[in-house]
Amino acid sequence: MTDVERELEKRFVCAKCKNNGAEVKSLAMSGTGLSRLFDIQHNRYVFASCRNCGYSEVYNLDILEGRRDDLGTLLDIMFG
Repeated sequence: MTDVERELEKRFVCAKCKNNGAEVKSLAMSGTGLSRLFDIQHNRYVFASCRNCGYSEVYNLDILEGRRDDLGTLLDIMFG
């Protein structure tokens, strides 16, 4: 679990029931074009689910960590 995921787990406030705390799970997915063809999973997301009611929110892990995937985007634009 990354520092960002731990922080999200602690700071999460449910938009539905206002409960504090969440269960956090990450997921990686391939994009389109060459990244899909070669199964390069450069799209990373974090799901935060309320421990009280189960309401879930999805966050782009690359944005939360301040990263950009220029190579994957470039390959998708060129060959997508």
